[in-house]
Amino acid sequence: MTFKDIVNRDIVNLTNCEQEAIHIPGSIQPHGFLLGLKEDALLIDYCSANTAEYLSLFHSQLLGKKFEDVFGSEAADALTGYVAKGLMLSSTLLRLTLAGVDFLCTLHKNDNGIYILECEPVSLDSKPAHEVYDQTSQFLGYMHETHTLKELCQLVAKGTRKITGYDRVMIYRFDKDYNGEVFAESCRDDLEPFLGLHYPHTDIPAQARELYKRNLLRLISDINYTPIPVFTIDDAEGKNLDMSLAILRSTSPIHVQYLHNMGVGATLTISLLYKKKLWGLIACHHYSPKNLSPEIRLAAQLQGHFITSQIDVREASEEYEYARKSTIATERMNSHALLKVADLQKIIEAPQLLELCNAAGVSIIFGSTVFKHGFTPDDGKIWELADFMARHTAHGTFNTNKLIDYLPHFHVCDDASGIIYHSLDIDNNNCIIWYRPETQTEVNWAGDPNKSIEKDENGLSPRRSFELWKEIVDCMSKPWLRPEIESAASYAYSLQRQLNLLIMTQEEEKYRKLSELLKQTNSELENINWISTHDLQEPLRKIQLIASRILIREKEIPETVEDAIKRMNNAAGRMQTLLIDILKYTRLKHTDEALVKVDMNALLEDVKLDMAETISEKNAEVIVGKLPEIKGIPFLLKQLFSNLVANSIKYAAADRKPQIKITASDELQAYRPDEPETLYRVFYVADNGMGFEQRYAESIFNIFTRLHDIPNHKGSGVGLALCKKIMQNHNGHIAASSAVNQGTVISLYFPVSYEQAGGTA
Repeated sequence: MTFKDIVNRDIVNLTNCEQEAIHIPGSIQPHGFLLGLKEDALLIDYCSANTAEYLSLFHSQLLGKKFEDVFGSEAADALTGYVAKGLMLSSTLLRLTLAGVDFLCTLHKNDNGIYILECEPVSLDSKPAHEVYDQTSQFLGYMHETHTLKELCQLVAKGTRKITGYDRVMIYRFDKDYNGEVFAESCRDDLEPFLGLHYPHTDIPAQARELYKRNLLRLISDINYTPIPVFTIDDAEGKNLDMSLAILRSTSPIHVQYLHNMGVGATLTISLLYKKKLWGLIACHHYSPKNLSPEIRLAAQLQGHFITSQIDVREASEEYEYARKSTIATERMNSHALLKVADLQKIIEAPQLLELCNAAGVSIIFGSTVFKHGFTPDDGKIWELADFMARHTAHGTFNTNKLIDYLPHFHVCDDASGIIYHSLDIDNNNCIIWYRPETQTEVNWAGDPNKSIEKDENGLSPRRSFELWKEIVDCMSKPWLRPEIESAASYAYSLQRQLNLLIMTQEEEKYRKLSELLKQTNSELENINWISTHDLQEPLRKIQLIASRILIREKEIPETVEDAIKRMNNAAGRMQTLLIDILKYTRLKHTDEALVKVDMNALLEDVKLDMAETISEKNAEVIVGKLPEIKGIPFLLKQLFSNLVANSIKYAAADRKPQIKITASDELQAYRPDEPETLYRVFYVADNGMGFEQRYAESIFNIFTRLHDIPNHKGSGVGLALCKKIMQNHNGHIAASSAVNQGTVISLYFPVSYEQAGGTA
């Protein structure tokens, strides 16, 4: 059996540290030893090289052996019992006696199913449990002694230092970009304080932040330690051990160099998680080597739980006063009535509109008008900003305290470094925007953040200078607090409802006026119809009567005069026909008359009987197939088919006997493919007449449209328009298919109800 170490020997420097595999270093710190046990038989598959220092057994004597065979059944039972009780990664430590030596151990299982057992000798100078408990219980009192989160963090820093004995304890808080700030601190009197200093996000790479979220406690007892390699059985290529959750895991050489540059000798880091995100760290520094017993570490870790459990409560307490004032201002604003657009000017000048979110200025865009008050950009800039925000947010909401990050060319920092934007309409740029001016801020960095990487004769390395470096941040406003953002949103939604109500009221008034105008117009049209049907027809009848008498009584009329009189008489007749057809068309309104079942075979027989003289005169043949019943209005259907038959006879081809066939489809059909759910019974009126070009298939149904300008074919151009209107009254459709000299087919689509369709519609 051969063994190999799994030390990660990839060269790590500041050009690739963001990709450093810090979870598989293949080595540990020397203040304990590590065993990696296979899950099934607790076979020792990994072993640190320093076991001889603690157990007088070399790794070569342990690898490949079962845990029980090496350390006895009592130790094996204690280990398996610990697992069975679900105590891994809990605050209950595992005490084992291995090779006659007492150890305090932590145990967890990594993602590859390997149990990682980390053992540290029981410390003789460990604090008694009651003393640790007493010190820890003091933290409960902090919740009653403090009101703000900052005060609580300061007391936690002081208490953690008392428990652990570190030279410096800092509460480190991250911003949204993971730049850190020393939020609270307790340190030796002779040390320079770091309180208020900022550290760039590059100090803690992304993969390190992820490990801080998984492993909540990290200890380095001696920065100058020599890493202890971990060995394994050489039975697979690329074999390594994931030590993400290991306490003894060796540290990145880049981080070690960083701590060297700070002059630190030992560290303890406790993660502060809030809502599953890394809120901050408790960072403990000692300027010489220092180790803590596992009990003290757990006691220190408890302080982190105190902080994270209180973040919501403390932030809520700090924001309460803001929320109270904002709520009062919002309630007062909601009491302002918006009855007309001009009221927006009164609303925008109300002081509570600025107070509700502590803004310096506000603008409202409604329609083509900008209403504004306080410190705001000019109208042109407001329109530009509203247009950008409408596109950027898809007519939603937005807030920032550094607008220039989103609109670099928008140089109005004096008035609009920070904004809260709310769209008031999804179709245009109606919106309300609150503004805050620039507040120049002085940020104290622990060293120049732009020089977090330095180059020397050895290449790139972490910065060595942590001297105070001041940065002036401009074009940034005071941040918007959550109560301010919520109050702005609450009022924006209220304003949006009022504006929608105002728009609806205006639309209702507009429709009311249009309705009155339409009623008046319809009344005037009815008067015109009366004039058309009575006053205009009477002169026409007199013209026809006088013309007829002249032609009958006067025997010696010049031929030219007789021809003129005849043409005058015919013209009067055509005009009278036109007036009658117009009367029919205008009287045909959407009727409320109930649809009844109509026997179409009987109805067509009546049509043929009424038109018998015309059919006989033109020697036409009207063939009616077997027709189904439909629901309709009988007198309108009779008018419909009479018009269509008359039209076919009128435009018959000169070289053949007119023939009209009236049939119905066997199957129900859809009028359009994109509306398959609506089915129709289709009737066809087909003739063998002169036809027309298909491009006129729609226009022939327009009123006063005539395609055949033939003297002997009298017509008003109203007949087919009347047919279309009858079909519309039946919620149906009419269509034509034709070709020149090949006849025409008129298709009539009558809608069929679900019951008529036999439950298949």
